[in-house]
Amino acid sequence: MSNLTHHFLIAMPSMADPNFSRTLTYIAEHNDQGALGIIVNRPIDMTLGTLFERVELPLDAAGFAEQPVYFGGPVQTDRGFVLHRPAGEWHSTLNVNDEAGLTSSRDILQAIGSTGQPSEVLVTLGYAGWTAGQLEQEIADNAWLTVRADLSIVFELPPEERLAAAMQKLGIDFTNLSETAGHA
Repeated sequence: MSNLTHHFLIAMPSMADPNFSRTLTYIAEHNDQGALGIIVNRPIDMTLGTLFERVELPLDAAGFAEQPVYFGGPVQTDRGFVLHRPAGEWHSTLNVNDEAGLTSSRDILQAIGSTGQPSEVLVTLGYAGWTAGQLEQEIADNAWLTVRADLSIVFELPPEERLAAAMQKLGIDFTNLSETAGHA
């Protein structure tokens, strides 16, 4: 089994599941138990300012209030997840690698609100999860393309440009991608 931790999943045009149609998903963990990731290109109608109000935390750091919150996936949509760089030390963090972490504990929101750190964050409600072997089967069924992740795509590009930028890492123009896949 190839490990897809720190990879992007690019939904193929034939993706039938509306949760994942035209999505770019960042895989934070992949092992023999399954996989966990967050969708990084689907902002919802909520800003970090609104989210901080709802969880009753001050947001004093500049530059965060207008950032969108994202639909991270269909699992636990009532819980927040923060993809961030650098990884840092938080109560409940999945360290993806030396560069990034995915944190679900409140302490990271408190730090963002008071100090503005970590400065590179993407906040989602919910995540995407796969049971053992499920993601591998979906890839075999041509539901996804995979490419090694580049977090500058997530943190430096607007959400509507992220999917195309990930495709370009594969040398593919998304507009030329066929609805049907073939096997050589």
